[in-house]
Amino acid sequence: GQKKFFLGTDSAPHEVGNKHSACGCAGVFSAHASLEFYAEVFEDAGCLERLEAFSSQNGADFYGFARNTETVVLKRETWTPPAAYPFAGGRLVPLRAGETIRWKLQEREPGFCASCK
Repeated sequence: GQKKFFLGTDSAPHEVGNKHSACGCAGVFSAHASLEFYAEVFEDAGCLERLEAFSSQNGADFYGFARNTETVVLKRETWTPPAAYPFAGGRLVPLRAGETIRWKLQEREPGFCASCK
C-alpha cells in the first residue's frame, strides 16, 4: 500500500513476422488485458482491495494531477484471449493467448463517456 507505487504499462504490439525474425522486436502485447492481469496478481497476493489505488489514484496523486472521475468495472469472470488479433496486415499474438484469465473488464454502457472513443 505505498502511495509511491502505481500502475504503468508498456505493451509492445509487434506483428508476428517482425517479432519472430533474426532481429526480432522485444516485449509482449499486454494492452488487451492489462487491468485483468493486475487484478489476478493483486488477488493472488491477497491485496485486491489495493488495486484501485495502485491503478488509478497513486499516480495522479504523485504527479499532482486531479484524479479521474470516471470508472471501469472488473468482474470475476473467466475469458480466453484469442490466439491472435489482426494487426498491420498480419497478426498480433497477445500475452496469454489461449489461456484462461480470471477477471474481465466490463463493456461500458453506450453514452458512458462522450469523449471516449
